[in-house]
Amino acid sequence: MPDNSAAGTVIVISSHVVRGSVGNRAAVFALETLGHQVWALPTIILPWHPGHGRSTRLTFAEADFDAAIDDLIRAPWVGEVKAVLSGYFGNAAQASSVARLVSALREKNSELLYVCDPVMGDLGGLYVPEATAEAIRDHLIPLASLATPNRYELAWMVGAPLEDNTAVMEAALSLGPSRMLVTSAIAMMAGGTGNLYLSGRHALLAEHRVVDKPPNGLGDLLAAVFLSRLLSGMDDEKALQLATASVFEVLVRAVKRGSDELTLASDASSLSTPMAMVQMRRLMHPAQRKKS
Repeated sequence: MPDNSAAGTVIVISSHVVRGSVGNRAAVFALETLGHQVWALPTIILPWHPGHGRSTRLTFAEADFDAAIDDLIRAPWVGEVKAVLSGYFGNAAQASSVARLVSALREKNSELLYVCDPVMGDLGGLYVPEATAEAIRDHLIPLASLATPNRYELAWMVGAPLEDNTAVMEAALSLGPSRMLVTSAIAMMAGGTGNLYLSGRHALLAEHRVVDKPPNGLGDLLAAVFLSRLLSGMDDEKALQLATASVFEVLVRAVKRGSDELTLASDASSLSTPMAMVQMRRLMHPAQRKKS
């Protein structure tokens, strides 16, 4: 297991399920497997992912969640924290509370890395209330060092269909974060899917084949593994390649077992030392296109 303890602690804020590997369950496992200390704050507790059927939603009063954020801001160990990763929110007020947390931590550490995974929807549209999606877009995306939307979430946030990777990149630039990793991007290989990464210097596409009927939690896992690679000091391209390979390998192994959830405990080695092959492509950055 790699020792990333020097990279500092990560605060992870997302949903918690009793059974399964989505939200905090996926992100915390990945970060701890890769050697990080983690503070985990659930936004909502569910017996299982809603895709498996209806279940009880255990929620927090807005004032109580906000008070917990106050505790984190005042925590005597807050100097350990080098990054914050947020995912699914139970309501719009939680997004505003996390924005306050990130701003307060940045006052103490200007180098704080904030990764916003705007968990709000997919091809079928939003699966959170519109007010929650708007709070993520308006309060958290502007603070993000890195945002990790899927293509459909990015399209909703910019209010335009994204039918090719040029449109995806233009949308990413218009939204604002200095770095964006867009999942479900348009693959150039037949029968493939891609993760498109855009920064001020790079436009990169990591591709692998599509796997039918994937378990949930892949986006949560990718955001956590990519964050870990960045915190370790790895360059963007290598971080993207390894993170994509890890998630693809975990996915393939879970499907091969016939599991309806990611089987992370059995596949920890895929997070630290993935063997899966990923096709890496360099795309023309929109800034280069405008110059030419």
